Amino acid sequence: MKVLLTGGAGYIGSHTAVELMNAGCDVVIADDLSNSCREVVKRIEELGKKTVRFYEIDVCSEAALEQVFSENDIDAVIHFAGKKAVGESVAKPLLYYKNNLDATMNLLEVMQRHDVNRLIFSSSATVYGVPKVVPIDEKQPTWCTNPYGWTKYMSEQIMRDVCAANPKLSIVLLRYFNPIGAHESGRIGEDPKGIPNNLMPYISQVAIGRREKLSVFGNDYDTHDGTGVRDYIHVVDLAKGHLAALKYAQNENGCVEINLGTGIGYSVLDIVHAFEKANNIEIPYVITERRPGDIDASFADAHLAAELLHWHTEKTLEDMCRDTWRWQQMNPNGYREE
Repeated sequence: MKVLLTGGAGYIGSHTAVELMNAGCDVVIADDLSNSCREVVKRIEELGKKTVRFYEIDVCSEAALEQVFSENDIDAVIHFAGKKAVGESVAKPLLYYKNNLDATMNLLEVMQRHDVNRLIFSSSATVYGVPKVVPIDEKQPTWCTNPYGWTKYMSEQIMRDVCAANPKLSIVLLRYFNPIGAHESGRIGEDPKGIPNNLMPYISQVAIGRREKLSVFGNDYDTHDGTGVRDYIHVVDLAKGHLAALKYAQNENGCVEINLGTGIGYSVLDIVHAFEKANNIEIPYVITERRPGDIDASFADAHLAAELLHWHTEKTLEDMCRDTWRWQQMNPNGYREE
């Protein structure tokens, strides 16, 4: 099977590419490298023991996408490409709506022209907004609190409508919770450009000495220790979820939304202390003001993934912390030192 990964050189895309290659798939990657670099593709090939067909393109360019489909007999697509920083989306909403929705619509149009009918979409738990109850299952109402979340919600709706109009299509909308960790080899991992938006890369950069201390945003939430609770999932478990979704899409038509998470909520301080314990290192931190829009708790009910995809997580929080630190130690400046 030949699978196109848009945004495949990114954090989740790169780990998914390796899992696909290990399962015998041929991988084509289309990525503009705005949040990654060519070194990632080299390391994917090293870990997957295969050559990747790589296109440095913007998925918002329909002509560039057309070339990818014309030159490759694509069987299925996993759509990761898109801007993803919540704070930036609030400051630059038009950039997010244009980029993320254009990419989705261009991809669907080119897929339709080439009769490619299997699509896995990288959605997000942000579509649930402020959850009424936790754990969150797929029947909970969707409502977003920022433009990034709305682009995911709108992309999902576009895909549902396209699927309703074309009975041959099979689309799986994967709503991720919070991916952390890295490949156990330490060769690929999360390498944000600039100041990290996410907790775990910030912790690991403090540990390696690139940052002085961690800021914990708020300790007055309605949680066991006052800090925000989230569902953290190992990126390799998440990557394997895409492989399971692909197998499902080969045998089923229609559109389905599926949560990918562990079903366990950990607080910010839980993660800090777990990282310290797993790696025998101290993480200095300070409590600061809440960030606007942050919520008390969000974690998944992942029973549907188990039922439909026969998927469940295997990695522990200790694995997530150890693999993150191994990646950071082996790559103290990320991919940019090679």
